[in-house]
Amino acid sequence: MRFILNDTSGLTLVCWAAVFLFSPLAHAQVRNTEHQTTGSATGNTTAGAQKLQIPARAATPLFKGEQGKQKTEIQFDPTTRAVTLKFVVQDPNGYFIPGIRRENFAVYEDGIRQTNANVDIEHAPVTLAVFVENGGRYQGLNRYLVEETSRVGHQLMDEIEPADKVGVWAYADTVQQLMDFSSGRHDKLYDLFERPQTPLVSETNLYDALVFALKRMRAVNGRKTIILLSTGIDTFSKTTYDDVLDRVRNGDTPIYAISLGPVLRDIASLHNMDGALRNDWDGAEKRLLAIAQASGGRLYSPHSTIDLAPTYDDVMENLRIRYVITYTLPRDVSLAGAHTVRVELVNPKTGKLLEIVDANGKPIHAVVPVEFTFTPDSASKLTER
Repeated sequence: MRFILNDTSGLTLVCWAAVFLFSPLAHAQVRNTEHQTTGSATGNTTAGAQKLQIPARAATPLFKGEQGKQKTEIQFDPTTRAVTLKFVVQDPNGYFIPGIRRENFAVYEDGIRQTNANVDIEHAPVTLAVFVENGGRYQGLNRYLVEETSRVGHQLMDEIEPADKVGVWAYADTVQQLMDFSSGRHDKLYDLFERPQTPLVSETNLYDALVFALKRMRAVNGRKTIILLSTGIDTFSKTTYDDVLDRVRNGDTPIYAISLGPVLRDIASLHNMDGALRNDWDGAEKRLLAIAQASGGRLYSPHSTIDLAPTYDDVMENLRIRYVITYTLPRDVSLAGAHTVRVELVNPKTGKLLEIVDANGKPIHAVVPVEFTFTPDSASKLTER
């Protein structure tokens, strides 16, 4: 059995690289690198893994605000004494950096270089809990709300792979389950968003819905997320905003939110819906951003929902893909106490940090080392329960 811990430092390995556009072709190429320990996905490692060149990507992030702190996964198998690290390597705009070779990773445990480390790329299935805002105090606006959530939901379904599991819930006064987690049921998923009915006038209890969602996801193993389609408006939750922030910060499920506020505010303005325009749209989005960041997720704030393919590509890339490092603790290493692990990207010939360049060959500075801790002894005891 294996016990999974999150890194205690909350640090994410980030390569400060040039900004560049993530294309569908590049996404397909990354997927083809599953279970490869060497070779390049979309980047080109030149001169014997001494330099990594990456293709051009967008000059600004697709998501709003800063990336929430993503947790490195640590697995320890007490039987084989194998330590497995799963983490992301990103540029400043939050894009995954592919093509880093095995020999570019230097792993240190308690200051000692681990010479038996193996490197892989994981492209994991995901369990998605989709929570959809489905009501509010303005009947006229609710009609447009369901039209938008239908369009947004349909496009999300286009990103689902056969091994993924998806559950769908709608929330207003209360939370209503539309479909529990299932895999391979894309036809049913499409039907859920095909013929939406305009909801009645209601409260919009977002914070209560998020507490429900976090509890529901607690028992889910593996890569998982809450996809939230919402304006961020909350009218009558029992749960406070501060309580929600605390819960998501201490939870284990990232929230990827797509704000419907900008689109609905424009619609309300166009149709002279004075009551709806008095909503605190900006405040609602700021709170939605804080919730997504605290959970380790992202907020997307499109002004049009016509084409969300780039947004969903960004979401799924961030959820699915991890570098995986595995090494074995020697028998003479004690399992008691905390162990400190550090990961660096290096030029294997010089031992210096790996140089990463953009599509024009411009050097990018520099790799930030990652340090985190785990306790093998505690993990071993917990796996025996």
